[in-house]
Amino acid sequence: MSRVSKAVVVAWLIAATFYFYQYVMRSAPGVMMTQLSSGFGIGAAAVASLVGLFYFGYSPFSLVAGVAMDRLGPRKAIPIGAAMVAAGALLFATGNQNLAGVGRFLQGAGGAFAAVGAMFIGMTYFPPAAAATLAGATQMFGMAGGSAGQFVVGPMIARGMPWTQFWIWLGLLGFVIGAVLWFLLPKQEKADNPNWLSEALAALGLVFRNPQSILCGVIAGLLFIPTTILDMVWGVRYMQEAHGLDYTAAVMRSAAVPFGWIIGCPLLGMLSDKIGRRKPVIFGSAIVVLACLAWALYGTPGVLPPYVVALTLGIFSGAAMITYTIIKEANPARVGGTATGVVNFLNFTFSALLGPVFARLLARAAAGAATPELAHYQTAFSPMLGGIVLAMVLTLLLKETGPAAAKQPAPKLAEAKA
Repeated sequence: MSRVSKAVVVAWLIAATFYFYQYVMRSAPGVMMTQLSSGFGIGAAAVASLVGLFYFGYSPFSLVAGVAMDRLGPRKAIPIGAAMVAAGALLFATGNQNLAGVGRFLQGAGGAFAAVGAMFIGMTYFPPAAAATLAGATQMFGMAGGSAGQFVVGPMIARGMPWTQFWIWLGLLGFVIGAVLWFLLPKQEKADNPNWLSEALAALGLVFRNPQSILCGVIAGLLFIPTTILDMVWGVRYMQEAHGLDYTAAVMRSAAVPFGWIIGCPLLGMLSDKIGRRKPVIFGSAIVVLACLAWALYGTPGVLPPYVVALTLGIFSGAAMITYTIIKEANPARVGGTATGVVNFLNFTFSALLGPVFARLLARAAAGAATPELAHYQTAFSPMLGGIVLAMVLTLLLKETGPAAAKQPAPKLAEAKA
């Protein structure tokens, strides 16, 4: 690996820390569903829909963030995102359902700048040979936050910390992070360009017209749904209601999934860079994800040691982040930020659109029951298995962009005989 300046390393670490913070905010509602339901005076399905507004902000603003990285640079764009996230947390803490909905949307909109910004820095200013490794390392920070949002926040709530107080402190911390980002991210000179809007739209069109871009986003979304919806929204309640675990055990079991991402994202990224190929790592990992998800829904409790299935699911679902490397390799370098924004948009559009769908499926399956039971969860979430199979099929259609494939000589045409 060629030398990378200290300023670039610091910039990536700061952006990755913001990504960690944003993921704490994203996953924390999963451990306080009961408190939120009581605080807002609404049912569990309505709380899930309210929490899911995060992705309605996150998905479209991923495109805005991607364009902003290319046109403004990380120093100008990322702190704005941090301020939006912080304001969203304070609105959520009001306890007013309408203001909380706006706040949750802002949390997602600002959070997109964390993900896209950290990915952009990692895959633009570091050597191409380490692209998948940096994508995985970036996501490692995010999922560390996702795990902390469960196994750290869960005990805090269990000990009696008011959920409103938690969100107030989180909002204030966000403004501090925004200030740190502004002062420590290195300046990047960007010349004034009166045609920036037309160029931004052209860049988006270029990326969206590439079929490989669409495949990357769909594959990532399908592999990510078990984490964003089943685990981070319903995981704790699933463990309590379907398997009879107490609150603390349910939180720890659910937190094992994002903890697995901490291991799997950099590990699978390094493996992909090591062999110089992307598709085999994604396809093989998807097989393991399919097996783990099937066991989580239909397996016999107590046969396997605790945390094994959740941890393995988290480790191998980390392969979804390799698509962030592929989309950048499959598009021109000048639209790298836009490409990252597009795959993030497509990825989390699935979570935004399907989150309420799965909530309604569970409510319909459990109609008439005091609390959902195992069979109800199986009925509602089994379609995710088909989504993983579809991701495997689509992976076969991807064009290999890894360094090993790039080194292969093009096949020679047979010479025509006279």
